[in-house]
Amino acid sequence: MTYQELRDELGVSLSDVAFEHALTHRSYAYEHPEAENYERLEFLGDTVLGRQITHWLFLEYPELDEGELAKRRASLVSAPALAEIARQFGLGKYLRLGVGEDQTGGRTKESILADVVEAILGATFLESGNDAANALVMRMFEKTLASSDWFSKHFDTKSALQELVSRLGHPAPFYRLHSKGPDHEKVFTAEVLVSDKVVGVGKGSSKKAAEIEAARAALEKLNA
Repeated sequence: MTYQELRDELGVSLSDVAFEHALTHRSYAYEHPEAENYERLEFLGDTVLGRQITHWLFLEYPELDEGELAKRRASLVSAPALAEIARQFGLGKYLRLGVGEDQTGGRTKESILADVVEAILGATFLESGNDAANALVMRMFEKTLASSDWFSKHFDTKSALQELVSRLGHPAPFYRLHSKGPDHEKVFTAEVLVSDKVVGVGKGSSKKAAEIEAARAALEKLNA
């Protein structure tokens, strides 16, 4: 496979070899021992992403204190936000997955899509340098950062719930988790309890995603 379409879409000059590495999931590498999975690149890309988003927030919001900046950064670099970006660029169709992972919906899994965004950033940093990697972050986040209501929809939901519950005079919310399905296709359900009462329920492909959805449901109920 060549990656010219993806190269044009992202506006990068990555080689096919670099793209292959950044798009190779561990399930593919397990079935093809000569291939290296993207996990080390993901680790590097996480730092590239966090640094550039921190810099952008610092310059864009001079009126915000450290706590508010941290909340906004957390929402931007969260798995749901990164998976949304991966879908915008159609990264799922380029993934190199093992047969089982592919058959069980790996190309649409939030966690995998989020990981591959960071892996591509890591590969860009290694092959093209810091400036190119930073520029790619800004291109990837262009729609997100241009949306005037993005933060109001994607802010740190769990922290917001905790603050609201505290103002209402209740102890901190407690999350109760359940999961079902095989390891490669688990679905998590989270219930958030306030004073021993379930006030929100959410589902997701990860514990974190389920808890965020539960917190969002609880916020809507309590605010109503």
